Amino acid sequence: MTTRLSIEQLALQRDKYRHLSDEEWRWFLQQVEGRERTADKLPSFAAIEDWWYPVRLSCEQCSSELTARYKTSIVHQPYHRQCLDLTAGYGVDTYFLSEAFDHTDYVEQNAELCRIAEHNFEIGRNAITVHNTTAEEFLASAGKYDLIYMDPARRDSHGGKVFRLEDCTPNLVELLPSLLSHLTPNGRLMLKLSPMLDLTQAVNALPVINWDIHVVAVKNEVKEVLLLSRQLTADNLQSVISAIDLAEPAQVFTFTREEETLSAKRPLSQTVLPQNALYLYEPNAAILKAGAYKLVAQRFGLTKLDVNTHLYVSDTRMENFPGRIWKIADSRQLITDSRANIICRNYPLTPDQLKKKLHLRDGGTVFVIGCRIAGKPTLLYAERV
Repeated sequence: MTTRLSIEQLALQRDKYRHLSDEEWRWFLQQVEGRERTADKLPSFAAIEDWWYPVRLSCEQCSSELTARYKTSIVHQPYHRQCLDLTAGYGVDTYFLSEAFDHTDYVEQNAELCRIAEHNFEIGRNAITVHNTTAEEFLASAGKYDLIYMDPARRDSHGGKVFRLEDCTPNLVELLPSLLSHLTPNGRLMLKLSPMLDLTQAVNALPVINWDIHVVAVKNEVKEVLLLSRQLTADNLQSVISAIDLAEPAQVFTFTREEETLSAKRPLSQTVLPQNALYLYEPNAAILKAGAYKLVAQRFGLTKLDVNTHLYVSDTRMENFPGRIWKIADSRQLITDSRANIICRNYPLTPDQLKKKLHLRDGGTVFVIGCRIAGKPTLLYAERV
């Protein structure tokens, strides 16, 4: 049985590869590490024998195959001919988006990433042309596109994270008029933004056009926020927000801001825990990021525990609820071995603090959920269903 070496162990085997120059050795290690790090994230690439991988940071920052394919699914139209990725990086999104277009232009200012992309796109046989330049320079002489896609850098000159659109590179707010001028009459603009970004702030910063918003999560972790420009028609003027978790089976919750606003006018919060409350619900991370706090209760016939506690209850189980479901227990007697899973939502203590206070250890099947009901700190005991 062969033992597989870690990249750290392999790096110590330099003497066994004396036939390689130092540059070739570094490239060899980069390829081994890149394939191992992205095998699960990018399975289609891992299946291609001579696929090239960039440095670790580029592998970590790139989209997953799952989220890249989702982008392709929401822009695919039979009339699409030309696609432009203005901040292409490693080229994951470029590669999968190109499957929906006759031709795609890849724009990237990093020469090494361009070299890797050119090699990979040739192997993949996708109709993609690589351009080693900046977004601004490319647009100065660009034509019209059915889709322009951008994933701007969200770090400043010192490597710190930024979240405002004005602080990204390129500056989306300044570049927006130029981007719109390069769209075909039916063309669309898609922007990938930080999961930490405030959605309302982002849309307000780009007020020229109407945006659909896609909050994309995988296994209850928000990975991307996408803004997709839409065509305004006489019978459909409202932007749509889609909260989707791509884990199997996928969970999709679609709504408008107007629907959430109307739901907020209904009395959905409790003053005490209802006596007939048997099931407890927490929406998935995509729904919470999208802000459908009241509407999710209305659609599923649930009672919200507190205006600032995004937990909900019902007396019967809602099978298709997009999130976690627990069955509420009568008391702490459910805990038999001093082990429990601690969750705090709008609660004055952190999970570690609550665990210490209750003299509990992590584990088991019981959940202790600290929350507020009508402003009052409350503990609920439950089991997953």
